[in-house]
Amino acid sequence: MADKKVVFAGQVSQPAIGQGTWYMGENTRLRQKEVDALRAGIDLGLTVIDTAEMYADGGAEEVVGEALQGGLRDKVFLVSKVYPWNAGGKKAIAACEASLRRLKTEVLDLYLLHWRGNYSLAETVEVMETLIAQGKIRRWGVSNLDYSDMQELMRVRGGDACAANQVLYHLGSRGIEYDLLPWCQQQAMPVMAYCPLAQAGRLRDGLLENSTVREIAAAHGVSAAQILLAWVISHQGVIAIPKASSVAHVLENAAALNITLSRDELARLDNAFPAPGRKTPLDVV
Repeated sequence: MADKKVVFAGQVSQPAIGQGTWYMGENTRLRQKEVDALRAGIDLGLTVIDTAEMYADGGAEEVVGEALQGGLRDKVFLVSKVYPWNAGGKKAIAACEASLRRLKTEVLDLYLLHWRGNYSLAETVEVMETLIAQGKIRRWGVSNLDYSDMQELMRVRGGDACAANQVLYHLGSRGIEYDLLPWCQQQAMPVMAYCPLAQAGRLRDGLLENSTVREIAAAHGVSAAQILLAWVISHQGVIAIPKASSVAHVLENAAALNITLSRDELARLDNAFPAPGRKTPLDVV
Protein backbone atom coordinates (compact mmCIF):
# COMPACT_ATOMS: atom_id res chain seq x y z
CA MET A 1 0.00 0.00 0.00
CA ALA A 2 1.34 3.40 -0.91
CA ASP A 3 2.40 5.57 2.01
CA LYS A 4 -0.37 8.17 1.70
CA LYS A 5 -1.18 9.34 5.20
CA VAL A 6 -3.00 12.10 7.02
CA VAL A 7 -2.05 13.13 10.55
CA PHE A 8 -4.70 14.15 13.09
CA ALA A 9 -3.72 16.62 15.81
CA GLY A 10 -0.05 16.06 15.02
CA GLN A 11 -0.25 12.63 16.60
CA VAL A 12 -2.34 9.98 14.84
CA SER A 13 -1.33 8.99 11.31
CA GLN A 14 -4.04 7.35 9.19
CA PRO A 15 -4.31 6.19 5.56
CA ALA A 16 -5.68 8.89 3.23
CA ILE A 17 -8.75 6.81 2.37
CA GLY A 18 -11.21 5.84 5.07
CA GLN A 19 -14.76 4.53 5.18
CA GLY A 20 -17.95 6.57 5.19
CA THR A 21 -21.30 5.23 6.39
CA TRP A 22 -23.91 7.67 5.08
CA TYR A 23 -27.01 5.66 4.03
CA MET A 24 -25.90 2.60 6.00
CA GLY A 25 -28.32 1.17 8.53
CA GLU A 26 -31.42 2.09 6.52
CA ASN A 27 -32.29 -1.43 5.37
CA THR A 28 -32.01 -4.35 7.78
CA ARG A 29 -31.69 -6.78 4.87
CA LEU A 30 -28.41 -5.09 3.91
CA ARG A 31 -27.00 -5.00 7.43
CA GLN A 32 -24.71 -8.04 7.21
CA LYS A 33 -23.39 -6.90 3.84
CA GLU A 34 -22.59 -3.48 5.31
CA VAL A 35 -20.90 -5.05 8.34
CA ASP A 36 -18.83 -7.31 6.10
CA ALA A 37 -17.79 -4.34 3.95
CA LEU A 38 -16.60 -2.33 6.97
CA ARG A 39 -14.66 -5.28 8.33
CA ALA A 40 -13.05 -5.90 4.95
CA GLY A 41 -12.03 -2.25 4.84
CA ILE A 42 -10.37 -2.51 8.24
CA ASP A 43 -8.46 -5.59 7.05
CA LEU A 44 -7.28 -3.58 4.03
CA GLY A 45 -6.07 -0.72 6.22
CA LEU A 46 -8.96 1.71 5.75
CA THR A 47 -8.99 2.37 9.46
CA VAL A 48 -10.80 5.72 9.65
CA ILE A 49 -14.53 5.02 9.97
CA ASP A 50 -16.83 8.04 9.82
CA THR A 51 -20.44 8.01 10.96
CA ALA A 52 -23.01 10.31 12.60
CA GLU A 53 -26.05 10.25 14.84
CA MET A 54 -27.96 11.63 11.84
CA TYR A 55 -27.30 8.67 9.55
CA ALA A 56 -30.40 6.44 9.62
CA ASP A 57 -31.26 8.02 13.01
CA GLY A 58 -28.38 6.19 14.66
CA GLY A 59 -28.75 3.07 12.52
CA ALA A 60 -25.39 3.60 10.82
CA GLU A 61 -23.69 3.84 14.21
CA GLU A 62 -25.29 0.51 15.15
CA VAL A 63 -23.90 -1.09 11.98
CA VAL A 64 -20.44 0.25 12.82
CA GLY A 65 -20.78 -0.97 16.39
CA GLU A 66 -21.55 -4.47 15.15
CA ALA A 67 -18.68 -4.37 12.66
CA LEU A 68 -16.19 -3.49 15.41
CA GLN A 69 -17.05 -6.47 17.60
CA GLY A 70 -14.43 -9.17 18.02
CA GLY A 71 -11.51 -6.94 18.92
CA LEU A 72 -11.58 -4.58 15.93
CA ARG A 73 -12.31 -1.37 17.87
CA ASP A 74 -8.67 -0.79 18.75
CA LYS A 75 -7.68 -1.01 15.08
CA VAL A 76 -9.79 1.93 13.93
CA PHE A 77 -9.91 5.70 14.22
CA LEU A 78 -13.60 6.14 15.02
CA VAL A 79 -15.38 9.37 14.06
CA SER A 80 -18.97 10.42 14.70
CA LYS A 81 -20.88 13.68 14.42
CA VAL A 82 -23.38 15.50 16.61
CA TYR A 83 -26.51 17.28 15.37
CA PRO A 84 -26.28 21.10 15.66
CA TRP A 85 -29.27 21.15 18.02
CA ASN A 86 -27.44 18.74 20.33
CA ALA A 87 -24.10 20.53 20.20
CA GLY A 88 -24.12 22.26 23.58
CA GLY A 89 -24.57 21.68 27.30
CA LYS A 90 -26.28 18.57 28.66
CA LYS A 91 -27.78 17.75 25.24
CA ALA A 92 -24.29 17.24 23.82
CA ILE A 93 -23.32 14.96 26.70
CA ALA A 94 -26.46 12.89 26.20
CA ALA A 95 -26.01 12.76 22.42
CA CYS A 96 -22.42 11.61 22.74
CA GLU A 97 -23.35 8.95 25.28
CA ALA A 98 -26.10 7.67 22.96
CA SER A 99 -23.63 7.45 20.08
CA LEU A 100 -21.18 5.55 22.28
CA ARG A 101 -23.91 3.06 23.22
CA ARG A 102 -24.85 2.46 19.60
CA LEU A 103 -21.19 2.12 18.63
CA LYS A 104 -20.56 -0.21 21.60
CA THR A 105 -17.45 1.69 22.61
CA GLU A 106 -16.33 3.81 25.54
CA VAL A 107 -14.61 6.57 23.56
CA LEU A 108 -14.63 8.28 20.18
CA ASP A 109 -11.34 9.17 18.54
CA LEU A 110 -12.91 12.24 16.93
CA TYR A 111 -16.28 13.93 17.51
CA LEU A 112 -17.48 16.50 14.99
CA LEU A 113 -20.06 19.29 15.00
CA HIS A 114 -22.09 18.18 11.94
CA TRP A 115 -22.95 21.74 10.87
CA ARG A 116 -23.56 25.07 12.57
CA GLY A 117 -26.80 25.64 14.44
CA ASN A 118 -28.20 27.79 17.24
CA TYR A 119 -25.53 26.88 19.77
CA SER A 120 -22.60 29.28 19.65
CA LEU A 121 -19.21 27.94 18.67
CA ALA A 122 -18.03 28.87 22.16
CA GLU A 123 -20.71 26.64 23.73
CA THR A 124 -19.76 23.76 21.45
CA VAL A 125 -16.05 24.10 22.16
CA GLU A 126 -16.77 24.18 25.89
CA VAL A 127 -18.78 20.97 25.83
CA MET A 128 -16.22 19.28 23.59
CA GLU A 129 -13.59 20.05 26.21
CA THR A 130 -15.91 18.60 28.85
CA LEU A 131 -16.34 15.40 26.82
CA ILE A 132 -12.56 15.09 26.54
CA ALA A 133 -12.19 15.59 30.28
CA GLN A 134 -14.84 12.88 30.86
CA GLY A 135 -12.92 10.47 28.64
CA LYS A 136 -15.76 10.12 26.14
CA ILE A 137 -13.87 11.61 23.18
CA ARG A 138 -10.16 11.98 22.43
CA ARG A 139 -10.38 15.04 20.16
CA TRP A 140 -13.01 17.14 18.41
CA GLY A 141 -13.55 18.86 15.11
CA VAL A 142 -16.16 20.37 12.81
CA SER A 143 -18.00 19.66 9.58
CA ASN A 144 -19.43 21.91 6.87
CA LEU A 145 -17.69 25.02 8.20
CA ASP A 146 -16.35 27.45 5.60
CA TYR A 147 -13.29 29.71 5.82
CA SER A 148 -15.09 32.55 7.63
CA ASP A 149 -16.57 30.07 10.11
CA MET A 150 -13.11 28.68 10.83
CA GLN A 151 -11.73 32.18 11.44
CA GLU A 152 -14.56 32.76 13.90
CA LEU A 153 -13.80 29.44 15.57
CA MET A 154 -10.14 30.38 15.96
CA ARG A 155 -11.19 33.48 17.92
CA VAL A 156 -13.06 31.31 20.42
CA ARG A 157 -11.15 30.26 23.52
CA GLY A 158 -9.97 26.70 22.86
CA GLY A 159 -11.09 26.82 19.24
CA ASP A 160 -7.56 26.21 18.01
CA ALA A 161 -7.83 22.62 19.32
CA CYS A 162 -10.08 21.78 16.37
CA ALA A 163 -8.60 18.59 14.90
CA ALA A 164 -10.35 18.38 11.51
CA ASN A 165 -12.92 19.91 9.17
CA GLN A 166 -15.13 17.57 7.15
CA VAL A 167 -16.52 19.10 3.96
CA LEU A 168 -17.81 18.08 0.55
CA TYR A 169 -14.90 17.86 -1.88
CA HIS A 170 -14.44 16.16 -5.22
CA LEU A 171 -13.13 16.92 -8.71
CA GLY A 172 -16.40 18.60 -9.68
CA SER A 173 -16.64 20.67 -6.50
CA ARG A 174 -13.39 22.52 -5.86
CA GLY A 175 -14.54 25.70 -4.13
CA ILE A 176 -12.61 24.92 -0.93
CA GLU A 177 -9.35 25.33 -2.88
CA TYR A 178 -9.85 29.11 -2.97
CA ASP A 179 -9.28 29.72 0.74
CA LEU A 180 -10.47 26.95 3.08
CA LEU A 181 -8.18 24.15 1.93
CA PRO A 182 -4.98 26.26 1.83
CA TRP A 183 -5.75 27.59 5.31
CA CYS A 184 -6.38 24.09 6.71
CA GLN A 185 -3.12 22.91 5.13
CA GLN A 186 -1.28 25.83 6.71
CA GLN A 187 -2.75 24.84 10.10
CA ALA A 188 -1.90 21.15 9.51
CA MET A 189 -5.63 20.51 10.04
CA PRO A 190 -6.87 17.48 8.07
CA VAL A 191 -9.73 17.99 5.64
CA MET A 192 -12.09 15.01 5.51
CA ALA A 193 -13.63 14.88 2.04
CA TYR A 194 -17.15 13.48 2.06
CA CYS A 195 -18.82 12.46 -1.21
CA PRO A 196 -15.38 12.26 -2.90
CA LEU A 197 -17.09 10.54 -5.84
CA ALA A 198 -19.83 13.19 -6.03
CA GLN A 199 -22.34 10.61 -4.74
CA ALA A 200 -21.15 7.97 -7.22
CA GLY A 201 -20.58 10.58 -9.90
CA ARG A 202 -24.17 11.82 -10.00
CA LEU A 203 -23.26 15.29 -11.16
CA ARG A 204 -24.43 17.26 -14.13
CA ASP A 205 -20.83 17.31 -15.33
CA GLY A 206 -20.74 13.50 -15.29
CA LEU A 207 -17.49 12.79 -13.43
CA LEU A 208 -17.49 9.04 -14.00
CA GLU A 209 -18.37 9.44 -17.69
CA ASN A 210 -15.92 12.25 -18.40
CA SER A 211 -13.58 11.36 -21.26
CA THR A 212 -10.46 12.70 -19.54
CA VAL A 213 -11.19 10.77 -16.35
CA ARG A 214 -11.87 7.60 -18.33
CA GLU A 215 -8.73 7.96 -20.47
CA ILE A 216 -6.53 8.36 -17.38
CA ALA A 217 -8.29 5.41 -15.73
CA ALA A 218 -7.63 3.26 -18.80
CA ALA A 219 -3.96 4.24 -18.80
CA HIS A 220 -3.66 3.03 -15.20
CA GLY A 221 -5.84 -0.02 -15.74
CA VAL A 222 -8.25 1.10 -13.02
CA SER A 223 -11.81 2.44 -12.75
CA ALA A 224 -12.89 6.05 -13.16
CA ALA A 225 -13.98 6.04 -9.51
CA GLN A 226 -10.47 5.07 -8.43
CA ILE A 227 -9.03 8.00 -10.38
CA LEU A 228 -11.45 10.36 -8.64
CA LEU A 229 -10.30 9.05 -5.25
CA ALA A 230 -6.64 9.29 -6.25
CA TRP A 231 -7.22 12.91 -7.29
CA VAL A 232 -8.80 13.83 -3.94
CA ILE A 233 -5.98 12.33 -1.87
CA SER A 234 -3.31 13.87 -4.09
CA HIS A 235 -3.92 17.03 -2.06
CA GLN A 236 -1.88 17.48 1.08
CA GLY A 237 -3.77 16.79 4.30
CA VAL A 238 -6.94 15.49 2.62
CA ILE A 239 -8.54 12.16 3.55
CA ALA A 240 -11.36 10.76 1.41
CA ILE A 241 -14.19 8.92 3.17
CA PRO A 242 -16.21 7.14 0.47
CA LYS A 243 -19.02 4.80 1.47
CA ALA A 244 -18.75 1.23 0.24
CA SER A 245 -21.57 -1.19 0.96
CA SER A 246 -19.93 -4.25 -0.57
CA VAL A 247 -16.59 -5.99 -0.12
CA ALA A 248 -15.84 -5.59 -3.85
CA HIS A 249 -16.36 -1.83 -3.60
CA VAL A 250 -14.09 -1.65 -0.55
CA LEU A 251 -11.35 -3.51 -2.43
CA GLU A 252 -11.62 -0.97 -5.24
CA ASN A 253 -11.44 1.98 -2.85
CA ALA A 254 -8.42 0.58 -1.02
CA ALA A 255 -6.55 -0.02 -4.27
CA ALA A 256 -6.85 3.70 -5.07
CA LEU A 257 -4.21 4.32 -2.39
CA ASN A 258 -1.67 2.80 -4.78
CA ILE A 259 -2.44 5.17 -7.66
CA THR A 260 -0.14 8.13 -8.17
CA LEU A 261 -1.27 10.64 -10.77
CA SER A 262 1.44 12.32 -12.83
CA ARG A 263 1.75 16.09 -13.14
CA ASP A 264 0.43 15.84 -16.68
CA GLU A 265 -2.58 13.81 -15.57
CA LEU A 266 -3.33 16.26 -12.77
CA ALA A 267 -3.07 19.13 -15.25
CA ARG A 268 -5.49 17.40 -17.63
CA LEU A 269 -8.00 16.87 -14.82
CA ASP A 270 -7.54 20.49 -13.75
CA ASN A 271 -8.30 21.60 -17.28
CA ALA A 272 -11.39 19.38 -17.49
CA PHE A 273 -12.75 20.52 -14.13
CA PRO A 274 -11.09 23.86 -13.24
CA ALA A 275 -11.24 25.26 -9.74
CA PRO A 276 -13.23 28.50 -9.41
CA GLY A 277 -11.10 31.62 -9.51
CA ARG A 278 -13.20 33.41 -6.93
CA LYS A 279 -14.87 32.73 -3.61
CA THR A 280 -17.93 30.48 -3.92
CA PRO A 281 -20.41 29.29 -1.24
CA LEU A 282 -19.39 26.10 0.52
CA ASP A 283 -20.93 23.10 -1.21
CA VAL A 284 -23.05 20.87 1.02
CA VAL A 285 -25.19 17.81 0.37
